[in-house]
Amino acid sequence: MRKIDVFDTTLRDGEQSAGVNLNTLEKVEVAKQLERLGVDIIEAGFPAASRGDLQAVKKIADTIKGSSVTGLARANEKDIDAAWEALKGSSEPRLHVFLATSPIHMTYKLKMTTDQVLDTAVAAVTYAKKKFTHVQWSAEDACRSDKQFLVKIITEVINAGATVINLPDTVGYRAPEEYGSLFRYIRENVPNIEGVKLSAHTHDDLGLATANSLAAIENGADQIEGTINAIGERAGNAGLEEIAVALHIREDFYGASTRLKLDEIKRTSNLVSKLTGMIIPGNKAVVGNNAFAHESGIHQDGVLKEKTTYEIITPELIGVKTNRLVLGKHSGRHAFKNKAVEMGFELNDQKLNEGFKAFKDLADKKKEVTDEDIFAILTDKQTEAQDVKTYELKSLQVQYGMDNIPTATIAVVKPDGEYKQEAATGSGSVEAIYNTIEKLVEDSVVLLDYKINSVGGGRDALAEVFVQVKYNETVSSGRGTAQDVLEASARAYLNAVNRVLGVKSKERKEITV
Repeated sequence: MRKIDVFDTTLRDGEQSAGVNLNTLEKVEVAKQLERLGVDIIEAGFPAASRGDLQAVKKIADTIKGSSVTGLARANEKDIDAAWEALKGSSEPRLHVFLATSPIHMTYKLKMTTDQVLDTAVAAVTYAKKKFTHVQWSAEDACRSDKQFLVKIITEVINAGATVINLPDTVGYRAPEEYGSLFRYIRENVPNIEGVKLSAHTHDDLGLATANSLAAIENGADQIEGTINAIGERAGNAGLEEIAVALHIREDFYGASTRLKLDEIKRTSNLVSKLTGMIIPGNKAVVGNNAFAHESGIHQDGVLKEKTTYEIITPELIGVKTNRLVLGKHSGRHAFKNKAVEMGFELNDQKLNEGFKAFKDLADKKKEVTDEDIFAILTDKQTEAQDVKTYELKSLQVQYGMDNIPTATIAVVKPDGEYKQEAATGSGSVEAIYNTIEKLVEDSVVLLDYKINSVGGGRDALAEVFVQVKYNETVSSGRGTAQDVLEASARAYLNAVNRVLGVKSKERKEITV
């Protein structure tokens, strides 16, 4: 059975999804869960993009020990140096350097000749090899590149020290047979390919990302790259959960497997969904809520008689528990702590106490407290900054009637400790709340996006609101969870504002240091 390395780019390509904006605490939390999942390589970000990205990658590299951590770099010394600064403290420093090789990219984007591209790629890999043990080189837009030029440049970067060669379908253009044949061609024509791993990175513009990744594996790829929940640029990347489960279910056909702990898939999927604000479609393969639902009477009859008639994947395989009722209002702190550990959370005493209080408050209001509820509470606490002064919601009251103008009255404690209360109206309750918050923060706040989702089911389900705002010329996202939709909306808006304050506070500290 061939072992396929899993290269997760949720924190780099995935974070490039429109509207996604993770802070360092959230990125570290995702990285720790990817480590629990068993991911071989975590692409933590693009260190040269900003000082904040560099610090986030460094934090992940210094934290994660069970997976190799890498960062992206363009083919120049400045990017490579930034990546080294971020990654030198990791257990296995690894670099991912890329350069476009297709005629359209070389002509219009790079404005370079093939000889210049070849020399630049070789120089970058040579320089990177002086610092990094493992250097992965990517031929951006490989699928629209001349095959003979690919053979030439790959041969040279391997001579320069590249240990992994990535052939990305950057724009999701190729059909599976074409993509597979590219790997076969490179295997057969690059003279020094032995001992070097080939990697597949696919995009889903034509809905072929997973199929293309599997075709690459069939034709000799040793590593697959993708994201959790298939998020990423434009239509997204290949979903790692889909590829891993496909290899597991059809190991008779592919003869390959990953090292992923499949029963950690659902938790990883839920965490990424919650932190990015990207809701998982019900019909999403493997992790969608309808993945194990059977509506048709014929299907239901068959499943009741024998599950395998219509169910090739069991819920338990990916970590879906059939019994979701876990704790109640009489449960103590010790039981709550054990549940937190069981779910993979590592909270300090302060955050654990805050989470336990939030759980007890919820248990007094809800008839049943589910795994989803506990997960939402613990995730909020785990990714909540402790050392930043922010706006704290103290009270919220909304007056609404079909024939009346909606009015919101909100009280907050400001970052400087001042208690402040304001009221404002709007065309709807949510707008009234946001107009009031804008008065409280005394700066322009523009709502760019608003999403609402329920945590679990039932009339007493928690509401989860995700917003994207522009505050003080900075685009920020925020999350809020509460039993009441309006309270969740207010918390999400304040959370987005507080995240900007947190970044500014961190920048001031760095300047002081």
